[in-house]
Amino acid sequence: MRSITLRNILVFVLALIIVGAALSTVTVGTKPPQTLGIGELVSEITAGNITAVDIRENKLTATRKDGTTVVSYKEPTESLPTLLRAYDLSPERLRELNIAVKQESGAMAWLAVLLPFLIPLLLLASFIYFMARQVQGANNRAMTFGQSGAREVQKNQKGRTTFKDVAGVREAKEELHEVVEFLKSPKKFTAVGAKIPKGVLLMGSPGTGKTLLARAVAGEANVPFFHISGSEFVEMFVGVGAARVRDLFSRAKKNAPCILFIDEIDAVGRQRGSGLGGSHDEREQTLNQILVEMDGFDPNAGVIVMAATNRPDVLDPALLRPGRFDRRVILDEPTMDDREAILQIHTRGKPLEREVSLRRLAERTPGFSGADLANLLNEGAILAARRGKKTIGMAELLESVEKVMLGPERKSRILSPEERRITAYHEAGHALVAHELTHADPVHKISIISRGHALGYTLKLPTEDRNLRSKGDFIDDLAIALGGYTAEREIFGDNELTTGASNDLRQATKVARRIITEYGMSDALGPRTFGAHSEMIFLGREITEQRDYSEKVAEAIDAEITKLTNAAMKTAQGIIRRERARMEEIVRILLTKETIEQEEFESLFTSHPHQMRAPREPIAPVAPAAREPRQKMRPAPQAA
Repeated sequence: MRSITLRNILVFVLALIIVGAALSTVTVGTKPPQTLGIGELVSEITAGNITAVDIRENKLTATRKDGTTVVSYKEPTESLPTLLRAYDLSPERLRELNIAVKQESGAMAWLAVLLPFLIPLLLLASFIYFMARQVQGANNRAMTFGQSGAREVQKNQKGRTTFKDVAGVREAKEELHEVVEFLKSPKKFTAVGAKIPKGVLLMGSPGTGKTLLARAVAGEANVPFFHISGSEFVEMFVGVGAARVRDLFSRAKKNAPCILFIDEIDAVGRQRGSGLGGSHDEREQTLNQILVEMDGFDPNAGVIVMAATNRPDVLDPALLRPGRFDRRVILDEPTMDDREAILQIHTRGKPLEREVSLRRLAERTPGFSGADLANLLNEGAILAARRGKKTIGMAELLESVEKVMLGPERKSRILSPEERRITAYHEAGHALVAHELTHADPVHKISIISRGHALGYTLKLPTEDRNLRSKGDFIDDLAIALGGYTAEREIFGDNELTTGASNDLRQATKVARRIITEYGMSDALGPRTFGAHSEMIFLGREITEQRDYSEKVAEAIDAEITKLTNAAMKTAQGIIRRERARMEEIVRILLTKETIEQEEFESLFTSHPHQMRAPREPIAPVAPAAREPRQKMRPAPQAA
């Protein structure tokens, strides 16, 4: 407020300076008339130089024969003829002189008297009025501080989103069709005593289309849509968040039937009393108000609360009980068919070449969310425009896939011939081991061109969507991850090992630990898990782990991890030694062309087929029943 007042004062002073400068320039360019004394004026009249005299109170304006004017002043109570006769002016000369007496009008006389006082008063009154307006605006903002500020999309608005704009998530759309039907015809449900759920919670990974689906529900039902983020409720001042919740629900009730959507509800809906979020009392009061509002309004009032989160595990149980967010819709990562449908939606308005195959793109993008696919097509369009093309080709889209997964090409990172040779052997080791193992995904591309933090990469992608992974899959993944490390060791020796395999070793150790501690696939330790993860999150990572096992078991876990990684390295070593000639051919092509696509890579094995694939180093029998739901994640390429 102090800064606003100071600014207004500076503006007022500046305005005064500008007005004064403007008034001072009014007479610029005109020469002021000469001022004479009474004696000098009489001399001019006697000499016959003056033709006329205008009298305005005590001011005398005399006009000469050449047209110039002079000014003189007399006493207010004395007339000009009497004054001139006192100076012995002849009557003949006085009669020749044209004397005119002019009087000020009433308005001008009043202005002449009042203007010196009115102008400062008017300026001061304007300044006071301006300051009062500023204070009133601040008061209005203070009064509206508790308003929600939710964005509203009215019904029948052009460009509304519908279910046609949402590809995939078939089960989620079927669940939400009931909400659409209730909003369109609530009597159909109330006639049989049914109550539509008050709250619908959309759960899924980032980018799976939770907000888009909520907008589609409102578009299908053609009802108003109120959108607000959970973080907009939280303020520094206590009670503001609860006031905004009350205002939001009040607006929704006035526009019923409608959809009220709270995005990222975990910002205010975290479990109370757990210490998450810094034990923010304002956040807890906001959550309490949301709970009260969801219980308070009539269940058939036509206000349906939808919320989205990618962390349902941290939400307060009171939010999830029946009567509040009792319907939960899960949005999974899109399958291959879903990815193709999503690509078709996002290609609207983009000129594609005839050779573009969306199916091939869908096969190359396992683990991609809807947002990733939209970003992929946008990157392809940007790349085509950068190359001066008017259409988007398959080459641009395939390059965009690698850019989204790994980052842009780093052409400025120039490797020495020896580093290129080491990187080529490293990637050849990954690709060769992946091709020879039965549970490995097909190799789509090998490259020694730097992308992101990787000096090179081997891109292997699954041929179909899988939800479960076996122990054999993990064992083969371990061997593939150590294929580059093993190739460097076989070719260059132990003393020439480089730091290029550090990320591979880290990933292999992580996979081996999860096989033992999370999936219960260790014969020595049995079917159990080890370690209870805490819900304390810092920078997106768990910072604590409760150890529920002894030091002796910890030593056994370390021993099992070492056993798994050593056996995987022996499997990779056997493949590399037996297929040394093919690895040398792969390295030669990489050093020449820097990139090998899937067709060329497969031709190296079909031209000189071998008898059988290399068996894995025996570790432990794979239990067919020991399966766990496969985690939905984007397959990370093996990088140098």
